[in-house]
Amino acid sequence: MKEILNELFEHKTLSRKRAHDILTAITAGEVNDSQIAAFLTVYGMRSVTVDELAGFRDAMLEQALLIDLEKYNPIDLCGTGGDGKNTFNISTLASFVTAGSGVKVAKHGNYGVSSVSGSSNVMESMGFKFTNDFETLEKQIDQANICFLHAPLFHPAMKAVAPIRRALGIKTFFNMLGPLVNPARPKLQSVGVFNLQLARNYEYLFQNEEGKRYAILHAHDGYDEVSLTGKTRIAGNIGVVDVKPSDFSLDKLTMNQISGGESLEEAATIFKNVLENKATAAQKSVVIANAATAISVAQEMPLLMAVEKATESLESGKALECFEKLLELN
Repeated sequence: MKEILNELFEHKTLSRKRAHDILTAITAGEVNDSQIAAFLTVYGMRSVTVDELAGFRDAMLEQALLIDLEKYNPIDLCGTGGDGKNTFNISTLASFVTAGSGVKVAKHGNYGVSSVSGSSNVMESMGFKFTNDFETLEKQIDQANICFLHAPLFHPAMKAVAPIRRALGIKTFFNMLGPLVNPARPKLQSVGVFNLQLARNYEYLFQNEEGKRYAILHAHDGYDEVSLTGKTRIAGNIGVVDVKPSDFSLDKLTMNQISGGESLEEAATIFKNVLENKATAAQKSVVIANAATAISVAQEMPLLMAVEKATESLESGKALECFEKLLELN
């Protein structure tokens, strides 16, 4: 490991196979905590390459507990996190709005590392119990249109790394990997990433996956989602476009309007208010924009039509019904 660290400190990169082998060694407990911390820190200082990202993904999926939900053809709405913006749980809420529109969702999530509340934090605070039991998950996606896949239950090899990530409290390549290692291996994805280079890496990987339909989101001002605070770059199957809030028929927002608050309690209150259609107009609109992007991918429809479906899902209470049904089947 010392040799690899020296190479990385000299700005050398890893081949796909070496990246795979190194991550496998780390998760097997063959590397000490200090070396793991140093290794993770490297990727906070430079971009990950496509080969490195692919190798890390290969190692994660090789060791994962995979789940077959192919017959539902679900979509995953998942951001890398690590954008440092401390928004509320937009992609998680957008997942329920998407489910309420009739699209099946296999939401991959985890505890927050660099934010107050990750998707798993807020779901747990609402009384949701995580599971990797296939029958339960299939019942959830069948009846509630959504299941929630809590990453640590499907990636047991990450147990050795979790305390180090928490102690560091900064984004690492595990943030970059999150959306790539959904154990359901969905063909449909709406993914937010925190920088442009990573967006391009994702494009390269997704373009080479057979049958993949996707939207890769990166707001010009750094958000890993459609923030409505300015333009968002969306890369999809037919190319790259920059979308403005007006392209969703929605108003431009400010950073403060989509803040997640300072505590899990505040984040949970916002979460509940959005689902109950009691949130601010800004909070509702940013959730609708992200759900619409996913619906547009899943149902291959124009963005404005998808906005209508997302709005109806939220305002009619269908999104809330999906959430309540998911809790009931827990």
